[in-house]
Amino acid sequence: MNTIPLKRLVPGLIIGPASWLGPYIAMASLFLPAMITHLDAENKIEIVALFSALGMVVAAISNMLAGYLSDRTQSRFGKRTPWLISGSFVYMLAMILASVTTTIPLLLLSWMLGQIALNFIVAPMVAWLDLAPEEGKGTASSAYGGLGMALGNNGFTIFAAVFLGQYRLGFIIFGIITFIGTLIAAIIVRELSNLGEKIDVPASDKKTAFSIKGITTLFPKWSVGRDYYLALIGKLSQGVGNFAITGYLLFIMTDFLHKNTSNTQHSIQLINIIMLIFGIAMGFIAGPISDKFKILKLPIGLSTILLGIGALSIFFLQNDIGIIIYAFMAGLGMGVWNSLDNLLNLRVIPDKERVGFFLGIYNLGNTVTQAIAPVVAAFMISQIGFSSIFIMSFVLSIIGGISILSIKSVSR
Repeated sequence: MNTIPLKRLVPGLIIGPASWLGPYIAMASLFLPAMITHLDAENKIEIVALFSALGMVVAAISNMLAGYLSDRTQSRFGKRTPWLISGSFVYMLAMILASVTTTIPLLLLSWMLGQIALNFIVAPMVAWLDLAPEEGKGTASSAYGGLGMALGNNGFTIFAAVFLGQYRLGFIIFGIITFIGTLIAAIIVRELSNLGEKIDVPASDKKTAFSIKGITTLFPKWSVGRDYYLALIGKLSQGVGNFAITGYLLFIMTDFLHKNTSNTQHSIQLINIIMLIFGIAMGFIAGPISDKFKILKLPIGLSTILLGIGALSIFFLQNDIGIIIYAFMAGLGMGVWNSLDNLLNLRVIPDKERVGFFLGIYNLGNTVTQAIAPVVAAFMISQIGFSSIFIMSFVLSIIGGISILSIKSVSR
């Protein structure tokens, strides 16, 4: 298999995920709720949950399809680049369409189109990790998750908070950023041509790939894929616990902590600045430390506990000190997690011929969990109140940590 030097791959793995995740986070957590509130304030919680539930289904299907197709693509630009460039272009158009909508149904349509396009960026791009030299995979993973996703998760939100009062313009600007950033990343990486490459596709796979039987054969049984499934359970648990809070951060500030618009903007920016600092720091050191000392699952598993502690700090304190503690704990936890979790998944993939497919499914934890979390959180809020989502976040973080630490094929 061809490899790409780290001097090209690392910058692409920083710019690339930042360019799709940052705008998505900004729009999902700030602009979309603001638009929904403008169009139907009375039913905003339920509508956000509806968008999330439908987005989850669309994202899951499109992600599997994108990974499946990119694994089997031959072009002068490689397997992944054609898909992620076209996906980013369509995503930009979908967000521009969202910016001019005046009804909930049209907003839903444009958002679902964006979900499909987004996953044609996500699944192919994460598979770039497999192009890193073996001795540099930890560094590549750290660049993608620790630096790229830290910038995406937090850096863009600091900037996006400025557009809370101009959310329609925010959709346009951040949609354009996705396309331009993805294009720049692809140019830097310069994925090698794979024309003429032999792609092994079993005959049974060709016949049944999208039948009921094909779906069952796409995923190995538990005895074969145990560690992969445990990593996936950990990813989903950690993700739902985390995004149950970040997805409702705007409403937590206004409805739970009763902050005004100015204080809400300040608090959101403070949280994301702290988390960005930790994310970047871990992006620089977590991967190289993992490569040097051969440790992987222990820091990943333990990082989820910090997320749970951070959630409880807001619940118990309900003031600015609690917010700062949350930012520190979540920043450190997410910094370690994002730096190393994709490398862990690369280690436990049950079929090395389908790297794009399995990495894409695993990376759904960055989009699908943001879709699941608001649905679960909306139910908890309506039945118990805002305080319940912090307890839920803590419990799920613990479950995620236990799942990761139970993996056997990675010793420590």
